[in-house]
Amino acid sequence: MLSSVVTELKSFDVDEEEKGFLGLFKKSSNKLTAMKAKYDKAEVNINKICESLEANQMQLLKDIAMLDKMYDLNKTYFKELSMYILAGKKKLDKVQNEELPVLMEKSAASGLPEDAQAVNDLIAICNRFEKKIHDLELTRMISIQMAPQIRLVQGNDTVMAEKIQSTIVNTIPLWKGQMVLALGVTHSGQAAKAQREVTDMTNELLRKNAEILKTATIDTAKESERGIVDIETLRITNESLISTLDEVMRIQTEGRQKRKEAEIELSRIEKELKNKLLEMRVN
Repeated sequence: MLSSVVTELKSFDVDEEEKGFLGLFKKSSNKLTAMKAKYDKAEVNINKICESLEANQMQLLKDIAMLDKMYDLNKTYFKELSMYILAGKKKLDKVQNEELPVLMEKSAASGLPEDAQAVNDLIAICNRFEKKIHDLELTRMISIQMAPQIRLVQGNDTVMAEKIQSTIVNTIPLWKGQMVLALGVTHSGQAAKAQREVTDMTNELLRKNAEILKTATIDTAKESERGIVDIETLRITNESLISTLDEVMRIQTEGRQKRKEAEIELSRIEKELKNKLLEMRVN
């Protein structure tokens, strides 16, 4: 859609070949009609683009809000998992260090098979419970990884929504303004040409000079306006570059934080594994 409108805008101000004063006067009406038709067509397409951009922007904003809720839910889930893991470890430690030794002493003293079976049953329960705690720890790690992933996607959506807003607020009105100016210049030119046609032929030289002056003035004005457009383009490009750099810095910062957290978690996991191996040797 954007490419089609750009093509129309490029052909919007094509001048017709001048072939004498009378020929120019006769063609002015047709040229104005053609330009109005091009304007109407381009305006319809530009409005369609605006609607499409606004729809995409609205979807991005909805996604950003949804990701905020998802981040909060994930944070709550992480806290709950941490609480359950801590409580489970405390309970497992209590059973293994207090209840299990009591049953083992009772079994050794009585020599009854039901007491021995009670010891085995409690050991099996502890093993299964320990596996459940391990599953919770894996789930907790996934929850930790989810947080930066959510923020990355949310950051991308925010950048794109802001760029769409810039296009709607800045670029589209600029296009429409340039088309309106082109129509205004055509109206002005048509009035000047009609006035020159009713002037006495003895003033032909003056009319030619006036036309040359008009053409030179319009060309000068166009070149002056072009400088303004180029500055605006540079400003938008600079803002986009700054936004990109900010996003890269944020991503790098999150990456460093994630690596630090991973190092701490790996150290903890390694320590747990060593402790477990030592505990198995003792048992």
